[in-house]
Amino acid sequence: MKVVFEETKFLIIHADDAGLSHSQNSAIIESLEKGVVNSYSIMIPCPWFYEIGNYAKANSQFDYGIHLTLTCEWENYKFGPVSPIEDVKSLVDKNGYFFRTRDELKEFANEKEVKKELKAQIEKALNYGLNPTHIDSHMYSVGVNKEFFNLYKELGQFYNLPVLLNNKLLEMVGLNVKENINKNDFVFDDICIGNYKHFANNKLKKYYLDFIENIKSGVNIILIHPAFNDPEMKGITINHPNFGSEWRQIDFEIFTSQEIKSKIEKNNIQLITWKELTQARTEKRNE
Repeated sequence: MKVVFEETKFLIIHADDAGLSHSQNSAIIESLEKGVVNSYSIMIPCPWFYEIGNYAKANSQFDYGIHLTLTCEWENYKFGPVSPIEDVKSLVDKNGYFFRTRDELKEFANEKEVKKELKAQIEKALNYGLNPTHIDSHMYSVGVNKEFFNLYKELGQFYNLPVLLNNKLLEMVGLNVKENINKNDFVFDDICIGNYKHFANNKLKKYYLDFIENIKSGVNIILIHPAFNDPEMKGITINHPNFGSEWRQIDFEIFTSQEIKSKIEKNNIQLITWKELTQARTEKRNE
């Protein structure tokens, strides 16, 4: 496919948090096979990694990335590093689990151990036989400071994988865009991520549809978290309505609906994959 970024409305619809739970995996798989989702990323440290890892190996037609993970925000559901805890003590709480917040990660984690753990997650995925199309980050925790963010970009270069970069994401975690984005970095032109206000006011659907209606030429991405509002996800997300099980059910329903498919077609939006983006950028550099 010949990609002319300046003339076409390109869009990736991406599902985060594969591997978090069976519910998350099931909803993402259905969103890929029956909906408009065309990309997802896998949390390597989570217990349900193996289920989605097996699916990824058997279904290479779908793009999937590594959802680099340094935080675990849930109250009663915990996971920790792939590395031996004694090698990455600055990344975990007193019980050996990842910290719940980016602020705690920023305060306690050291750069050497962050690099060790992120590499361990990528290597575990590769050793399992996965062939990821990109790298991104859970809660964009790699952006808590400039040093960790540089590690993130360096890992992309080392493994020859594109990393998810966008100005709004940097602003969300408090990084200065001009100081952290270089002219050769590939940056998504626009990104759509629901916020709690949209969910609490029952306006998530409107927010997504408005984004699609007003999308501009260039490469854009919508980040969603489809899962089912079932006992498993209710247990995981207890007392955490922000990106909780109800929100995730809404994401699933919207992005498997005919309405969203029709909206994409009506606005002449071209769904594009990470593989196609990588190929297009390579061709452009070689011109």
